[in-house]
Parts: sequence; C-alpha cells; structure tokens
Amino acid sequence: MLIALLGITGCKIRGNESANAEKPPMVEVLKVSSMEVRKSLSFSGNIEGNTTVRLGFMVAGKINFIAAEEGDSLRAGELLASIDPESYQIAKVMADAQVDQLQDDYDRLKELYNRNSLSESDLVKITMSLRAAKAQQRLQAKNLRDSKLYSPIDGILIRKGVEEGEIIDKGLQLFAVSDISKVKVLGAIPEMELRYMSVGSDAFVYVASVDSTFTGQIVEIGALADPATRTFSVKIELDNSGLLLRPGMTAEIQMETDKETFHIAIPAACILRDSDNSSFVFVVDTVKNKAFKRLVSVGRIIGNQIEITSGLLPNDLVITTGMSKLNNGSSVTLNNPG
Repeated sequence: MLIALLGITGCKIRGNESANAEKPPMVEVLKVSSMEVRKSLSFSGNIEGNTTVRLGFMVAGKINFIAAEEGDSLRAGELLASIDPESYQIAKVMADAQVDQLQDDYDRLKELYNRNSLSESDLVKITMSLRAAKAQQRLQAKNLRDSKLYSPIDGILIRKGVEEGEIIDKGLQLFAVSDISKVKVLGAIPEMELRYMSVGSDAFVYVASVDSTFTGQIVEIGALADPATRTFSVKIELDNSGLLLRPGMTAEIQMETDKETFHIAIPAACILRDSDNSSFVFVVDTVKNKAFKRLVSVGRIIGNQIEITSGLLPNDLVITTGMSKLNNGSSVTLNNPG
C-alpha cells in the first residue's frame, strides 16, 4: 500500500509539472518602430566672464595696499591696489626742481638772446635741456600715478596673485577682474557637427553647481579647428543678472537643430540591468515562442521613452510585462501578438 501511495503521489507531482510546463508565462510585447525626432547636440563647456581684464603694475615696488579679496565686487575706477609711492614721489620732486632751474636759466638766456648778447647755438642748447627736463618730469609724474592700480571695469575680482608687503616687478599680471553681468560658455564640437550650428541659435545650458538650466544664444563659432582634437570652439552668451554664474564653472549644453533624424525608442520599463550593469531587454522569437535576452545601448530620453542606440531593429518584439519571470530562452505566451 505504501509503495502504491508513493507511486500515486509521484504521478500527481509529475502531472503538475507537466501542467506547469504546458503553461508558459503570458507576456505583452511592443513592436519596435523608428520615430522621427529633431537631431540634438550635447557637449560640455566652461563658463567665462563676458569681459575679463588681467591687471598688473607698470612700475616695480612693494605692495602696500590691496582693497579687495577674490570674489569681491569692484566698480570701474575703484582703487584696487597700490605700491609704496615714496621713491616715486622723491623722483617727481627732483624732476620738478630740475625743470624749475632750467626754466629760470632759459628765461634769463632768452632775454640775452633777444638783445643779441647770446648766440643761437647757446639758446638751442638750453631749449633742448629744458625740453628733456620736462619730459623727465612727465615720466616721473606717470610713474607716481602708476603706483596705484584701478579697476577698469565693473566686475568681480577673480584672481589675486599677490599679498601686501610683497615686492613685485613691473608688468606682472597680478589681478584679474571679470564682468559677469553676462557670461559666455566656451565649448567645443566635432567638425562633423559644425554644419548643425549657426550664430543666433538657442542653446540650453545646465550648470550643476547651481542646479539650474539657462537659455542662451550662440554668439561665436570658431573658424579654425583645434589641430589636436579636430573640434571647433563655440561661445554661448547667457544673461547672469543674478550673478549666480561664476567663471570656471562647468556646464552641459544641449541644443535642438532643424534636422530630422530617425531613432528607436522604447519605454524605460522594458530595459533591465544585468549583474555587470549592462542594459538588456527580452525579445520574443515568434517561431519558437521563446524570449531571449538582447543587450542594448541606451541614449537620451525622448519624451517618456529612452532611445536605443544599438541592439534593436524595427519590427523586433520587445517584452513589456512579466520580465521578472523570464530567463534567457524561456517559453512565453503572447497576450498581444502585435
């Protein structure tokens, strides 16, 4: 009796397995088709000021005053820094004294010349000496003025390359002031996409550091490709009235062109992730009524769908429901054969 009971139980289990095997999971499918969308361009860029002026002293000396720190706002004509002026003040006083002395000599000798008591060559000599002294006077006056450095534009101080007390030489670029009421985003595009760009076109710029998207216009397209990367520079102007954007920030640029292209796109729910983080979908073979994994490459989001850049062709049947029950090669029943 025990043997008979085990035999009956085994038959029931095998019967259930046969029943389950005869009922593969029911799934719904989507027939893949291509859709026509506008071609879009995406590239990265860096933000720079609308106008950036790099400043330095035209005379050497010791820095004795700096009015601002990096990030501070400056007005045009505002004093930014100065050099200890004492040496230049002394030189100016000496130049003034030399001019005064030669001017007195010139006036006295000119009077003698008018009385025919002085030769013309002597008058020319004192005239040249006076002219040279006046030129030296102007030079020393300029050196004294150049011991003070003023901001030439409204903007912010984006670079301070010196501290008070340091001794500097003339001509060094020590400060940079940038007008950021408007900013420009400098990017680079491959030469094959240059034909899609035109000055005046709109562009959308996302800046992650402020988590905001701005709308700007292309104001400049480079005429010469970079010899190393074969890319062309593109400048996009953005309004920055709130002064949120600062030079040096990175940005992501996206723009739509007037060119139409064909893309394959499917709902995001169809796309699964493998253990190695690769993307795949299940595609139905209608001859065998089986589902097979198909690796795919994904692109941008188009509406409520995701672009598939490789792995699918038009008329492929992609499974949209019931994927959790499937393995590669699983038998399936189509709820909507398409």
